[in-house]
Amino acid sequence: MPENGEGADTPPEDPRVEKDSSDDAPATPKRDPIRAITRIVLLLCLIGFGWHLLSDRFVPYTDQASVQALVVPIVPRVPGHLTDVYVRLHSIVGEGDEIFQIDRRPFELAVRNAEAAVDNATQQVGALTATVKSAAGRKGSALAQLDRAQRNFDRTQRIIDQNPGALSQADRDRTETSLDQAVERVASAEADLDRAKQNLGTTGPDNAQLRGAIVALEKAQLDLAFTTIHAPTSGVIESFNVDVGHFAAAGQALATFVSTNDVWIQADMRENNISLVKLGDPAEFVLDVAPGRVFRGTVRSVGYGVSSSGMTSRGSLPTVRGSQGWLRDPQRFPVIIDFDDDALSGLLRAGGQADVIIYTGDRSVLNAIGRLQIRVRGLLSYVR
Repeated sequence: MPENGEGADTPPEDPRVEKDSSDDAPATPKRDPIRAITRIVLLLCLIGFGWHLLSDRFVPYTDQASVQALVVPIVPRVPGHLTDVYVRLHSIVGEGDEIFQIDRRPFELAVRNAEAAVDNATQQVGALTATVKSAAGRKGSALAQLDRAQRNFDRTQRIIDQNPGALSQADRDRTETSLDQAVERVASAEADLDRAKQNLGTTGPDNAQLRGAIVALEKAQLDLAFTTIHAPTSGVIESFNVDVGHFAAAGQALATFVSTNDVWIQADMRENNISLVKLGDPAEFVLDVAPGRVFRGTVRSVGYGVSSSGMTSRGSLPTVRGSQGWLRDPQRFPVIIDFDDDALSGLLRAGGQADVIIYTGDRSVLNAIGRLQIRVRGLLSYVR
């Protein structure tokens, strides 16, 4: 029996039921993983946005860049059939190397003909010079005859003045006629001399006929030299599809020549990227042809104008086409990057794509992030 009546109505404890000890412990709040991930994402977005704002001004980057080179069409100056072709497609040539040979024979004949013309002009000049000398001699003889006729006439006049009846009228008429004839002969000789001098022109090597013949000879010799087509500088042959026997028309290209004498990187930067870019600023770039490798360069120039539409041609502004999207893309201006790296030999091809970053100042943190960015871009070249 229970004592004092306690627990009379309390059922006995079941030994199989365990008592929950946690009912008396304080509750611990659980962490929400979605909220933590959201905070991390927002923080990364803020960091990325801040980097974007700063890098646009201080460490501008673009993936719209390409290798540029001087492209020259190989155009013959004289027409003719090709007798020799010294190159193939993608042949590497040096400055002055022979590329094509046009048939020389017609031009050699033209040179010989021009040489004969020079000899003929020389002979003609000699003949005209002799004509001038002959005319000068006839003028001298006419002057001598005039002097004698003048003296005879003067003598006759003195006799008539002293003794009017000493000479007949026929004698007077004869001396007067002789004087008139002598005057006319002198005038005729002077006219012949002037005509001979006009035909001769300037004497010596300044003679017009001789100079014309010499110029024609030099033109023929120049045309003969033009039959051999040389490489203007060191470079590579492109767009080449002719062979021996092809008729080369003057002024029509036979091939395309890509010069390696001056090669540069054109980086099309957004207009709000170039506010701090200065000439000589260091730059780094990666080429799709050499993934994972980073090359150094410097800013050569920054474009001062672009055309909003149309094709780029000589005498007009360069055309830069930006990407189109639902937000207006800022205008882009070409920034020219120079480089001097022997490691680039054989890697540069006109039109090849590149990624470029420019360091506008000594900013250690931003520059370090920029170097990391361009190296990551270089590694991504393996997969794109």
